[in-house]
Amino acid sequence: MNNSCFNKAERQKHLLQRLDEDPFVTDEELAQALGVSVQTIRLDRLALGIPELRVRVRDLATSAYQRVRSLQKGELIGELVDLNLGVSGISLLEVTREMVLEKSGVARGHYLFAQANSLAVAIIDASSVLTGSARVRFKRPVFLGERVFAKAVVKVKKASSFLVSVQSRVKNDLVFKGHFIVVAMAEKGLGGGNYAHSS
Repeated sequence: MNNSCFNKAERQKHLLQRLDEDPFVTDEELAQALGVSVQTIRLDRLALGIPELRVRVRDLATSAYQRVRSLQKGELIGELVDLNLGVSGISLLEVTREMVLEKSGVARGHYLFAQANSLAVAIIDASSVLTGSARVRFKRPVFLGERVFAKAVVKVKKASSFLVSVQSRVKNDLVFKGHFIVVAMAEKGLGGGNYAHSS
């Protein structure tokens, strides 16, 4: 189907639908999906009052960071774009040249781990949180320019210890999954968390 046959009103309706389904879709992806130029997408966004992706992410991040208790903004790897404190959170990591192996263009694994681990810590409703253990799997390589969305969900709470499940995706591809046991610290040291229970 050639989507370029849409008139302006139809195209803008489809653009809004795509952004509703995926607020993090790029102008380039929208242009490809709708069969028009990137410039046309930018003009449509301006007409509809929709900011560019970086501004949308920044606005979401600003709102989400205000609720984080366990980390300072610079301590989280990726941009926090959604947070339901004590329940779940989502972060976005754009893979830049500094993150990849020079020969292959594949992202170094510690960036994916750090994104997931810092998100697992960020969603806990406590002022200080440590990672007790982690079990992780890398499902496929991530390449320069790809955008990784990590979603963390608290699965179990036991005293001050939490089991957090994290799945990271590039579009629909699962690229990383992990289970993290994180422990909320009491004011004078660790609370009654148990590092040993199985993930």
